[in-house]
Amino acid sequence: MERVWDQYLSEHDKTHINASGHKLRGFGARPALLMIDLYRWVFGDKPLPLIEAMDEWPGSCGLAAWDSLPYIQKLLATAREVGIPVVHVTGLPERESGVIGWSGITSTGEGRAGYMGDGNKTREDKYDIIPELAPIEGEVLLKKTSPSAFWGTPVAGHLTALGIDTVIVAGESTSGCVRASVVDGCTNRYRMVVAEECVFDRHEAPHAINLFDMHSKYADVLPLDSIVDWMHRWQAPDGFGV
Repeated sequence: MERVWDQYLSEHDKTHINASGHKLRGFGARPALLMIDLYRWVFGDKPLPLIEAMDEWPGSCGLAAWDSLPYIQKLLATAREVGIPVVHVTGLPERESGVIGWSGITSTGEGRAGYMGDGNKTREDKYDIIPELAPIEGEVLLKKTSPSAFWGTPVAGHLTALGIDTVIVAGESTSGCVRASVVDGCTNRYRMVVAEECVFDRHEAPHAINLFDMHSKYADVLPLDSIVDWMHRWQAPDGFGV
């Protein structure tokens, strides 16, 4: 099967991969869906190419966000249909918490991470999850001040209380908060599964290479259809979700 990262790999890389005998870790018995940073700041209010969208929404991921949306909706709808718990994570604004966020440390306002909006351009609704993916009653919504959904939040405690062993991931950006969350999830000994079409990034090459790196070390990066097929076959253990 051709993967999105294949075009970026050298012949040396491909030879090593074939020799390494990489195998999927697979799903456990008690999954949850983790939705990372699917907020207005990266979508804007309508589909536009990245450079055009940045005029109004500096943090936009452009058409990559909108192209991923129907796939994420399918994943979310399937999780709800079969009874898999859903955890939504978004940003915690500094004005709301007083906590200095990560982007303020890495940015000068003009350079690195400046698109997060710590300069002159920002929006009150930047961290509002878009209506198409918004939490419904019974789903958890948590806010974070760092790239990882696990760092400084009760995500791990909540998943532990539910007995979760597998975390399926959707969201953005692939090279940023998704990767950070996947690494921390693996560190916490969860089986991490990334839905390939359900994560996106502003930049094509980092998106592809970070998917490759996560698949090589920390997660199974799988096509959405294979995850949905597994969800429909999955049967909740006794007491699951209680």
